[in-house]
Amino acid sequence: MAALIAENFRFLSLFFKSKDVMIFNGLVALGTVGSEELFSVVAFNCPCSPARNYIYGLAAIGVPALALFLIGVIWNNHTWNLVAECHKRGTKNFSAAATFLLFGSIMGRAAVAPVTWSVISLLRGEAYICALSEFVRPSSLEKFPAEYGAEMLARFPCKDAPANLTKFRDEVTRRLRYESQLFGWLLIGIVAVLVFLTKCLKHCCSPLSYRQEAYWAQYRSNEDKLFRRTAEVHSRILAANNVKHFFGFVALDKEEKELVQEFPVEGVQPSPQWNAITGVYIYRENKGFPLYSRLHKWAKGVEGNGPSPEGHEMLFLAS
Repeated sequence: MAALIAENFRFLSLFFKSKDVMIFNGLVALGTVGSEELFSVVAFNCPCSPARNYIYGLAAIGVPALALFLIGVIWNNHTWNLVAECHKRGTKNFSAAATFLLFGSIMGRAAVAPVTWSVISLLRGEAYICALSEFVRPSSLEKFPAEYGAEMLARFPCKDAPANLTKFRDEVTRRLRYESQLFGWLLIGIVAVLVFLTKCLKHCCSPLSYRQEAYWAQYRSNEDKLFRRTAEVHSRILAANNVKHFFGFVALDKEEKELVQEFPVEGVQPSPQWNAITGVYIYRENKGFPLYSRLHKWAKGVEGNGPSPEGHEMLFLAS
C-alpha cells in the first residue's frame, strides 16, 4: 500500500514538473480572477453620468488589463534575453520567422492575465453596463417615456431612477449583461482556438520528435536549476574569500564552512563568458549534434549564433 501511494505521488510530481508552464499560467489566471473580484467589490463605482460612464467603464476593463500585460512582459525571461541579445549581438542572426516567434512567445505569455481580467469583467458585466447604458436607444424600449433621455439611461447602473422606469432599467441591464457575457464567451472561444492552433502548428513544424522535445525541456529545466544553485554557492564562497582577505577572517556557519572547504573558488568568470551564455537561444544543431542551450554551445566550443551549413534552426523558443 505504501509503495502504491509513493508511486502515485511520484507520478503526480513528474506530471506537474512537466506541466510547469501550464500550472504557472493557471496560477496567474486564478490570481487575476481573485484580483478582479476584489476590485469589483471594493473599487468599482460607476459614476452614472453621461460621458463619464463610457470612459470609466472602458478604463475599468482596459487599464488593469494593460498593467497586467506590462507586468507579464517584465516578468518574462525572454524579454530580458531579447534585450541582452539586441544589446550585445543584434538580431541579424535571426530570421524573420524566428523574430516573429520570439515576440509571439513574449506577448502570448504576457496576455494570460489581461485576457483573464477582460473575460471575467465581461462575464460579470458591471463595467460593460456602466459604459454603454447611456447609448441604448430609447426607441428600442417599448413605451419608454419621451421626456427621459441619455442622462436618465446613464443613471440606470446605479439603480437611481424613478419607480415608473424600474422595468426599463431591468430591461436595459438584462440586455447589456447579455451582450457583455456573449462577448466574454466569444473571447474564451477565440483564445481556446488560437491556443489549439498554436500547439498544432508547433508540433507539425517542429523538426524534433516528441521525445526529443520532452528531453530538451527537461534539459533546460535541469540546467537552469543547477546553474542557479551553483551560482548562489559560487557567489557565497567568493564573497567569503573576499571578506576573509579584507578582515583576515570570516564568520561562517557550519554549512558555509563545509561549502568553502568542498568547493574552492579561485576566481571569477570573465565578461565574455557571461555574454556568451546570455541572450536569446533558438534550438540549433552542429554537424547533426543538438545544442540545447547557449551554455551547451559554449561548453562545446561552438562560436556564432547563425545557422551553419551542417545544421538547422528550430523556430521554437525555450519555455
